Formats: sequence, structure tokens, C-alpha cells
Amino acid sequence: MTKNRYVFMITKNAFIITILFISCANLACAGERLTVTVPKANIRSGPGTHYDIIWQVYKYYPIRVIKKTGSWYRFVDFEGDKGWIYRSLVRKISSVITTKEKCNIRSGPGTKYRVVFTTEKGVAFKVINRKGGWIHVRHSDGDKGWIYKSLVW
Repeated sequence: MTKNRYVFMITKNAFIITILFISCANLACAGERLTVTVPKANIRSGPGTHYDIIWQVYKYYPIRVIKKTGSWYRFVDFEGDKGWIYRSLVRKISSVITTKEKCNIRSGPGTKYRVVFTTEKGVAFKVINRKGGWIHVRHSDGDKGWIYKSLVW
């Protein structure tokens, strides 16, 4: 093998490894579940403040990242809607959002416990604990209780 061919093969392999590394880094963030940590966040149509605000979400709103561009995350939510959010507005905190029209939040992890409040579809909660099929949750207003896992995303 000539020296030029050897240098070419080394360069080609280094290029391929670099591309694989970058691809894997992007995939590591893709699918990651994050939570909104500010009281209210703007969801935009693209990765920047010059893009339109298409809706707003509130504290503990869970998202699944599908792409990262600079300091912006493209995500999908519990309804399959997609948007962009600025990186500093989210963190890796366990949260859930209700997916049913009426959800009972109970005083303990089971149907024998009293209902402390009910909530509608689209209400986000921080996860405090899990026990069996039940999730101990806290709303941003401080209300706490237990919800069954099939009622949330």
C-alpha cells in the first residue's frame, strides 16, 4: 500500500467516525423526555424567537425531543403536536400529562382512597413517586395526589 493510499484511508475512516459520532450525539437527544420548568413557555414554529408563537404551555408540561438545532429543541407532545422550545426552558424532570377528559386524583395509590380533586385532559403534573400502577403527582399550584398510570402520558 502506498503512503498516499494509506493517508487517504486514515482520513476517510476519521471522517466516517466523525459523522457517526455526530449522528449518535443527535440521536441521544432525540426521544429524550423533558419537562417545562418555567411558569409559561412559548412554543414556536421554528428554532428562533423570530418564528411565530404557535401556542403556550405551562410548568411541568412534558415533551419528547425529536431534534436539536443549536439551543432549540423540536419536540412532539402527548397529542402528537410538534413545535420548538428554547433549551433553557426545559429540564430532565419526571412529569406526566392527563390524556382523559376526566381524571380522579386520589389521596392514596388505589381506588379505595378518596378523590381529592378531578382534572380534565391536558393538565401537567410533576411526578413525586410511583407505586405499582399509581403515580404520586404534584401540580404547579401545589395540589398533590395519586393518579392511575393509564390516565396520563
